[in-house]
Amino acid sequence: MAEPQDTRVAVYLDFDNIVISWYDRVHGRNAYSKDRQRIQEGTADAEVVERLNRAMIDIGAIIDYASSFGTLVLTRAYADWSSHVNAEYRSQLVARAVDLVQLFPAAAYAKNGADIRLAVDAVEDMFRLPDLTHVVIVAGDSDYVPLAQRCKRLGRYVVGIGVAGSTAKALAAACDEFEAYDSLPGVARPQPAQTQEPKKTAKQAPRKQAKPATTETVAAEPPAEKDEARATEQDQATATLERALRLGRDKGDADEWLHSSAVKTQMRRMDPSFSEKALGYRSFNDFLKSRSDIAELEETGHERLVRLRDD
Repeated sequence: MAEPQDTRVAVYLDFDNIVISWYDRVHGRNAYSKDRQRIQEGTADAEVVERLNRAMIDIGAIIDYASSFGTLVLTRAYADWSSHVNAEYRSQLVARAVDLVQLFPAAAYAKNGADIRLAVDAVEDMFRLPDLTHVVIVAGDSDYVPLAQRCKRLGRYVVGIGVAGSTAKALAAACDEFEAYDSLPGVARPQPAQTQEPKKTAKQAPRKQAKPATTETVAAEPPAEKDEARATEQDQATATLERALRLGRDKGDADEWLHSSAVKTQMRRMDPSFSEKALGYRSFNDFLKSRSDIAELEETGHERLVRLRDD
């Protein structure tokens, strides 16, 4: 990858996608679909307003992360900006010099409207601006896989940003690098929102003694699912680390030590969505220490070396 001063970056945001995905991440799977009618009716519903506020997107976190790759030469966000949900973000976006591309829904939910317009603009920009080096796609749909592949074929470094749990694995794999919105600096990780569900059941079972049972029933399932998902992510990261260490060992001498930065780079090539911070570690070094059963770590001065432990 070129040095930051030599790089020029274009950013494309499928805004509806990221807003809906984060809403679901904060309030639970398919929460936006369940609340869609109430959301579209306006801001008179105090409960919906509160839920929308809790699921606000941090625009600055996305733009700042994209700028870490080089100079931002264009940034576009695609959505129906007449929607009051999206209109809440207009001042933030304009303040960060983001071009707002208006999409007028031709059908019920403007199926594929943003996907097609964004992809056409991105390809046109690559030919119009040959000095573009990086393309940042903020979305999670697998529909963007062909775009990511085309950008790479045209010699651009592709960075993806999406919400954990709502991003297609195929899209993450198609990018040179992928980062979960949840793990961007400044973004607060969502807290479990289990207090909303009992309100719906309270009308059906208003008696006081029924509420604790309802709350326990609602809250019992999601934490178990989240724990299982975290365990799966940890196992996948361990397997990726082991493969990366084996690749490094196979390419060199059996006893050769590898720079930890090189190992991380290889892991990101194998799984662009890998992030030690998303897994709960402050640094890649801490991640390696937690895998001491397969990774042998040696710290000499400022150098951090690692190699695969003997089988």
